[in-house]
Amino acid sequence: MNAPLKFGQSIARREDRRFLTGKGRYTDDTAPAGTLAVLFVRSPHAHARIAGIDKADALASPGVVAIYTADDTAADGLGHLPAISEIKDAAGNRHREPPHLPMPVGKVRHVGDIVAMIVAGTLDQARDAADVLAVDYEELPAVVTVGQALAPDAPLVHDDVPGNLMCRWSRGDAAATEAAFARAAHVARLSIRSPRQIVHYMETRAAWSAYDAGADLVTVTFGSQGVQIPHRMMCERVLNVARDRLRLITEDVGGGFGPKYPIYAEPALIAWATRKLGRGLRWNADRAELALADSHSRDLVAAGELALDADGRFLAIRVRAEANYGAYVSMFAPSIPTTGMAKVISGLYRIPAIRLDFDCAFTNTVPCDAIRGAGKPEALFLLERLVDIAAHETGRSPIELRRLNLLRPKDMPHTTATGYTYDAADCPRLFESALGHADIAGFAARRAESEARGKRRGLGLSCHLHGTGGIADEHVVVKVEPDRLVASLGTQSQGQGHETVFGQILSAALGVPVDRIDIRQGDTQSIPHGGGTGGSSSTIISGTTLARAADVVIQRGRDLAAERLEAAPADISYRDGSFEVVGTDRRVGLFELAAWKPFDGDAVFADRMEAFPTGVMACEVEVDPDTGATRIDRFTAVADAGVVVNPRLLEGQMHGGIVHGLGNALMEEAVYDEATGQLLSGTLMDYALPRADDVPGLQVETIATPSPNNFLGLKGMGELPTNGAPAALGNAIVDALRPLGVRHIDMPITAHKIWKALNR
Repeated sequence: MNAPLKFGQSIARREDRRFLTGKGRYTDDTAPAGTLAVLFVRSPHAHARIAGIDKADALASPGVVAIYTADDTAADGLGHLPAISEIKDAAGNRHREPPHLPMPVGKVRHVGDIVAMIVAGTLDQARDAADVLAVDYEELPAVVTVGQALAPDAPLVHDDVPGNLMCRWSRGDAAATEAAFARAAHVARLSIRSPRQIVHYMETRAAWSAYDAGADLVTVTFGSQGVQIPHRMMCERVLNVARDRLRLITEDVGGGFGPKYPIYAEPALIAWATRKLGRGLRWNADRAELALADSHSRDLVAAGELALDADGRFLAIRVRAEANYGAYVSMFAPSIPTTGMAKVISGLYRIPAIRLDFDCAFTNTVPCDAIRGAGKPEALFLLERLVDIAAHETGRSPIELRRLNLLRPKDMPHTTATGYTYDAADCPRLFESALGHADIAGFAARRAESEARGKRRGLGLSCHLHGTGGIADEHVVVKVEPDRLVASLGTQSQGQGHETVFGQILSAALGVPVDRIDIRQGDTQSIPHGGGTGGSSSTIISGTTLARAADVVIQRGRDLAAERLEAAPADISYRDGSFEVVGTDRRVGLFELAAWKPFDGDAVFADRMEAFPTGVMACEVEVDPDTGATRIDRFTAVADAGVVVNPRLLEGQMHGGIVHGLGNALMEEAVYDEATGQLLSGTLMDYALPRADDVPGLQVETIATPSPNNFLGLKGMGELPTNGAPAALGNAIVDALRPLGVRHIDMPITAHKIWKALNR
């Protein structure tokens, strides 16, 4: 790494040395001695009134320092945990957003709602106090599914939200869609239920705090996907304190995937209690607590219809969906199932008319928000299953029907019927590349060999895409010190390799070896604003801003170099880490100049965040018809990644995203008791995750169509494979079982479901 790097070089991740040698700085590892333990007492009921809380015995328990309830937070005026995205109904009314207080006043609305905060010398002492804390609940009927919530006379999750309807949202031209269906030669139909899912990242959420009495400054260190948005929300909306009285820090993060992005009650309550007590506090969620405290996702029921003309060309698609938002409106939740679907429901196809209609409902379950893909895997599962169904119902092959309807390079940029503009793609090249790499020509022989052994082999395709999202807010500062560059920025790595890829971008821009570049994130005192990491956009947002900041470094350095070299700025050029007087051998190195006078360069995000990476996947499975067990035998993914900074990191993102999607499709489901609202899959004994032997060797290939929306041509890739993998796997399993009379199986496509489908 002693030479400057270029885009396209596969270098090893710089951060992995400390991770693999036990030197990572994860939240709970960095907490100092002497902090008080925090335990959050959570409701055991899905829906109940809090008739009273008697703290006397718990306060008398050994080691207890304080016990706080909603009466205390209300007395101090703690505010609502807000959503920062919104949707509106046909009349222009914003979604309903009842108060989501750090501790609910009067009534709990899901198992896991916080009813008390116990502060004690040790965690065991806090647990002992929790055992004798007397909470008087008056249990109420609960609604768990959207069907229950929207039924006439259903119990209300929020008394001021009639019918539990958070919003009735739609997108697309209804009249044009109806006209297209009226002239269709064939209509394919499918209803799906996309199961609720939980992210079980390696590092559960945690936080610890410190208090500086002289400055009246509370510092909270916690795992997040970016400190700037929670900082603003906590100060302005929850705690009502000046922003210079709260500092948030995030160091290493052991996985995020979406649920570490929202603002949560726990760090806000810790910040509040730290100032009240003047003491540092510490909290670390256990695995079971994670399932009740961190946002869920993907709980969707949808009915889709795809209209085709006599030649097999797509005319229109319409979807009627019901989305479960849980008990409260989480930070990004309004737009996740709704605009998440709208961004991608066209797939890689020309579909002239589209109509989406959503009923969004409150239920007595954990709030839902973004998880990797954020509304898109379930949308593309519905679309790609409809395409396969349409192919078989009209006597066509799934390959030929897709090939007929793919968008062409000449169509780009392409504005969909839902109003989103695909920036750049070569869908036919992508499609044919995937077919070639997957050896589709050899599939018939492999199927025959499987059948000779009593197994059923299936082939599934998925044409998919992602629309990058997140918060287009970034301010990068690159300081030039006498021996290195220090770049501070507002996104936050949770395993993506930001230190590597951002170091590589700066190395290429300034001609500096990457081992002389430090990337710093996760401190509200380091930069004035930033948007965090989400929506597969951090390389677009921070990468382009880093490159612009590097240009400012050169501009400011040129003026200093002119002074140092006694030349006019116009006569100074920059090359390979040095400023030189043009036409002479007089030069001064970047770091040598900084030793004379330190300087920096900064920039704010100035490009467009939106990009649409695209992909095609081919999956082959073998199903045992006697047991329903599925083995994924071959998996090929070809992605249009735009300009690639580091191919090794891209391949890692593809592998991780594919496995995430396969786990979603095969085994993951958060199951509630529909009568009581109890979560039945709250631990890893009950919630299945993919293991190494569930996944075959993955073949990943890329092509590059640069995005015109940012000057580096980048596209975000972290969620693309998760979006496409469930559909490819689902199509493969049904292809294997179709000769046996199976038309569709909902996710998760477990062995039990397959066995039942074959034995009806």
